[in-house]
Amino acid sequence: MKKIDIACIIDDDPIFVYGVKKLMKFANFCESFMIFNNGEEAINNLKPILESESSKDMPDIILLDLNMPIMDGWQFLDEFTKIDAHKQITIYIVSSSIDPQDKNKLKNYETVSKFIIKPITVELLENISKEIIT
Repeated sequence: MKKIDIACIIDDDPIFVYGVKKLMKFANFCESFMIFNNGEEAINNLKPILESESSKDMPDIILLDLNMPIMDGWQFLDEFTKIDAHKQITIYIVSSSIDPQDKNKLKNYETVSKFIIKPITVELLENISKEIIT
């Protein structure tokens, strides 16, 4: 199975990030990672990459938490949608939130593919991989 080149994880929980990285390695999910602790750090680092002509350093997928300090997932999405990216990036909201308002709010963001309730499993990563790599 072909791997995703770059997976971007935006989450402030170091235990979740550690666990997802381990699962991704175990599932042979991707070649490399980009890790950001909050939306602001992610936007500041991703914006120049996304606006560049070269797509080699762009992530193929973003796993985005909603509840983070400094800039949360919704604020990140608001800023992300303003970027004129030269490549389409698949975004999955990965949250522990079961609030129906969060799922309803997703309708305002065409860039988000799915809402995933934590935790992530190897089976889920395999399904994501199949969806992205055609």
